[in-house]
Amino acid sequence: MVSPPARLAAAAANVVGKVFQGGVADLRPMPRVLIDQGPNRSVYRMTHGSSEVSGPPVLLVPPLAAPALCFDLRRGCSLIEHLVEGGRPTYLVDYGMVAFSDRRLGIEHWIDEVLPRAIRKVSEDAGGQGVHLVSWSLGGIFSMLVSADQPELPIESITAVGSPVDFTAIPIVAPFRPLVDLTGGHLLTPVYRVFGGAPSYLVTRVFRATGISKEITKPLAILKNLDDRDYLAQIEAVDHFMGNMYAYPGRTFGQLYHRLFRTNDLAEGTVDLNGRKISLSDVKTPMLVVAGENDTIAPRASVERVVQLLENAPEVRFRTAPGGHLGVLTGRRARGTTWRYLDEFLDERSAG
Repeated sequence: MVSPPARLAAAAANVVGKVFQGGVADLRPMPRVLIDQGPNRSVYRMTHGSSEVSGPPVLLVPPLAAPALCFDLRRGCSLIEHLVEGGRPTYLVDYGMVAFSDRRLGIEHWIDEVLPRAIRKVSEDAGGQGVHLVSWSLGGIFSMLVSADQPELPIESITAVGSPVDFTAIPIVAPFRPLVDLTGGHLLTPVYRVFGGAPSYLVTRVFRATGISKEITKPLAILKNLDDRDYLAQIEAVDHFMGNMYAYPGRTFGQLYHRLFRTNDLAEGTVDLNGRKISLSDVKTPMLVVAGENDTIAPRASVERVVQLLENAPEVRFRTAPGGHLGVLTGRRARGTTWRYLDEFLDERSAG
């Protein structure tokens, strides 16, 4: 138990940090070096300093719209920092900002160009070794589609955290389905066509709305935990993340809306991209699938559905961990759950 005077002193120090020092979170990005670049693709190798590096490379794959700093939220709660300190060769692909000029880019751009080129470059940079993909949200769906469509790529395994497959199992979208059906699926079509996609400010608001109860109670929670520096730092880091959302390209958003949300194709295991069908049954790499216990964007049922669809993967390991959509990846409790699952999974692949 911490004594009241000690808590008061800690709270006072935190107030000084927040008011006069710009905050208490250490938001410095982990050191990195650019090894490859192309349209919507910057590939970085994390520099390890004095850490001894060994084992196969790990490539972190973010979703669209969310910034790649999801893997590097803050010092002390950064998945990149964890992997680097564990001595793993760690790489990151960053899609960068999405401009209005990118509005004609579809899902094909990411699964034909961006990710395959990043995977090959990482393998080359790591001496020709196979690459372990660690992905979050839509990044997990893209990783599985790439693996299914291009089995010749040097992919050793895929970890998908919070990647929804069955969109009918997402309660927050259920109220909109009757209206979507009534309009023949064209409810959002005029919007993303006019804006060239889903604007970043709209993405931010939707993301915040999924945790509206936490947003409402956040001021009270801050006051209640004013002496907890780690708690305050996490809130600052999440706010920083939310303030750096990107837009969705128009065509990609349209495909996600019609193919995944409206017709729920992925729940049956196959996505049709203008006549080109990609089946999840063609994924033939080991999989680790993690669902957040409090995730409203990708609830357990929507994530766990993929276990039944990966029928040709040599192993599909399903786990749950506390946290919402971002929290399951890089929340404070993810350090002892999701990250531990990932370490065990990667260690077993390396040993094998």
